Amino acid sequence: MKRVLFVCSQNRLRSPTAEQVFSTWEALEVTSAGLNNDAENPVTPEVLQWAELIFVMEKAHRNKLQKKFQPYLAGKRVVCLNIPDVYEFMDPLLVRLLQAKVPPFLGLAH
Repeated sequence: MKRVLFVCSQNRLRSPTAEQVFSTWEALEVTSAGLNNDAENPVTPEVLQWAELIFVMEKAHRNKLQKKFQPYLAGKRVVCLNIPDVYEFMDPLLVRLLQAKVPPFLGLAH
């Protein structure tokens, strides 16, 4: 079982969509979180320690994650998906983007 964390700013649109899309994959355990102080589900040291692979939506998220949580990222792979904040929750275009961009990093067949 691979533990995967999806991160965006507010944890309202992009990362919860990713969590929903990949929650049905048998070999994955997924969750999502946001980097802003008012995020629905904020990033915590605990969730970072839990995760084996971390996906961020934008470069700014990776930078903020590294600034704020550097000690908890040791040995963790952080992948930037380069998905801008222009999609609604479960937007079909966002779902297709995630389905195209994420699986190559998982090392799993689906």
